[in-house]
Amino acid sequence: MFELVPYSKKRNLTFYNPFEELEDMQRRFFGESAVRDFKTDIRDNGENYLLEAELPGFKKEDISVNLEGDTLTIRAERNDSTEEKDSKGNYIKRERVYGSFSRSFDMTGIRTEDIAAAYEDGILKLTLPKKQETLPASRKLEIA
Repeated sequence: MFELVPYSKKRNLTFYNPFEELEDMQRRFFGESAVRDFKTDIRDNGENYLLEAELPGFKKEDISVNLEGDTLTIRAERNDSTEEKDSKGNYIKRERVYGSFSRSFDMTGIRTEDIAAAYEDGILKLTLPKKQETLPASRKLEIA
């Protein structure tokens, strides 16, 4: 009664795959992976990279960005604080997913001390300045 059934081309019985049905059931039960594994775009702007992470519905306080060595980790946590229930306190339908998740990125070649972060309209933007490529100094070797 409360379920919308998404259109799916894979319902063709000649190509029936029971494992796809299990994956669909898992997605319906646990929620879409898009919430657990947030999407990112990374653009090369010449002197720096711009990493944009989609984190809709989060407050700035729920997001942390940590740098350990050459690994940058973005973490976000959504708490189960406000929930709609029927008169008996039971869920009628629950599609929002709560919990924490994270993604890590390699920062080799980035001036990590100059990384800047901003969060606005559900998008976390990280400006990642590139290190200047330094070529080894050339020198003339004496032949013995």
